[in-house]
Amino acid sequence: MKPKELASLGIPHDCIPVAIESVKTLFKFRTLGSKAQVADAFRAVVADPEAYINTPTALAPLSAVAAAIIASKQKMRAETVNWSTNPLGVPGTYSQWGEDIEEGALQQMRDAVDLPVAVAGALMPDAHQGYGLPIGGVLATYDSVVPYAVGVDIACRMKLSVLDIPPKILDDPFSPKVDPLIRALTGGTLFGVGGEHKHRQDHEVMDMDWTVLSNMPDGWEKLKTRAWKQLGTSGSGNHFAEFGLLTLEQPDMGLAAGTYVALMTHSGSRGVGGAVCGRYVDIAKSRLPKAFEKFQNLAWLPLSSEAGQEYWNAMNLMGEYAKGNHAVIHRLVAQLMGAEVIAGIENHHNFAWKEVHNGHELIVHRKGATPAGVGVLGVIPGSMASPAFVVRGKGKPESLMSASHGAGRCMSRNKAKEKFSWSEQKSFIKNRGVRLLDAGIDEVPGVYKDILKVMAAQSDLVDVVAQFDPKIVRMSADGRSED
Repeated sequence: MKPKELASLGIPHDCIPVAIESVKTLFKFRTLGSKAQVADAFRAVVADPEAYINTPTALAPLSAVAAAIIASKQKMRAETVNWSTNPLGVPGTYSQWGEDIEEGALQQMRDAVDLPVAVAGALMPDAHQGYGLPIGGVLATYDSVVPYAVGVDIACRMKLSVLDIPPKILDDPFSPKVDPLIRALTGGTLFGVGGEHKHRQDHEVMDMDWTVLSNMPDGWEKLKTRAWKQLGTSGSGNHFAEFGLLTLEQPDMGLAAGTYVALMTHSGSRGVGGAVCGRYVDIAKSRLPKAFEKFQNLAWLPLSSEAGQEYWNAMNLMGEYAKGNHAVIHRLVAQLMGAEVIAGIENHHNFAWKEVHNGHELIVHRKGATPAGVGVLGVIPGSMASPAFVVRGKGKPESLMSASHGAGRCMSRNKAKEKFSWSEQKSFIKNRGVRLLDAGIDEVPGVYKDILKVMAAQSDLVDVVAQFDPKIVRMSADGRSED
């Protein structure tokens, strides 16, 4: 077997010489009958090397490969995870920020860092239970990608645009003078599952290579058509488009200190991103070694494998699509207002990046987590009636240079629907100075943690650059409209 073939089975690069010698021995003594059997055996060793340390004499070459893999992982962990909050080389440990995190999220994080491909992990203060990796979880892996550690809504992201209109227009969001802003929000994007523009929008992302989706069940042409119809739409759930006042205490973002009107949006890659996730989660699950069957939602794909490369290329296309989706929304809203964008920032928070940490190239998954490298700007929202923050990362190694992606939910959607009603929430939101156009009852402020406490818990991860206070908010409706 060639080095490239061994790498595709998940053999670490520094273990390939040992694996080559093992292959020679196995074939010499005809211990395994075929190349396919050897490949299956190596996959099993990669999945659970500890189980192959003491193999029968005839399979002793597998023990040598297992020992090499264990040594390689210990060396990488020792060199990469050298933090007091995450003991050297100890599987199943991670760094954590914040308290009162539900047990389900903690268990998901423990499972994630115990995967054979895991190198390091971190949990943000907004964490709560999700699928596979918890929301607010950060996972660094070696040469592997975990689809559910990226998430269903691939490249869900934030975008904030500062506009050249006087801030006094938002002094009273219930005044008729804000009608142009409301018309811009309602005309500039669509909410709800399956929402599509009547007239196809345009963005350079649609000129990119969509054939990377060729192995999707529906085919790339159909998915591209679907994506084009949904370009410039916002989806449902916690996605939003809102106007607010952005306050900078010090000059930054190319702006003088002061207060500005800003548009902030939250959405992702829509239905196509969800389809990509579903496809490659299924493939990863189908290839999950038996020793890890209980970790179905943490199934991984080696980047050196064909499926791993397919997912990686598709994920990156979805990242560009989500970016384009926001760009179209902001373009349309600004045009409808007759406004110009004078500054802005944006960032993913459901994605995986190739990053170098302590000299090692790792795949860093941030599922509901914001990149926070040194000097990196990001947006961390609160709720429809609490502030959001523009932040600058401090590049803390223990967090894998990450921060929270928001306030984080403190209850499920079903529980929220049982606990809250619009009759009580409408006056509460209005008293906070926020005009709510549409939303689901499962997105009211009470379903989220206190954003001020979340920010305080990660003061060592980011510096606050500016505060955004929402004034006019639009989300996906649940049958309620403004009255």
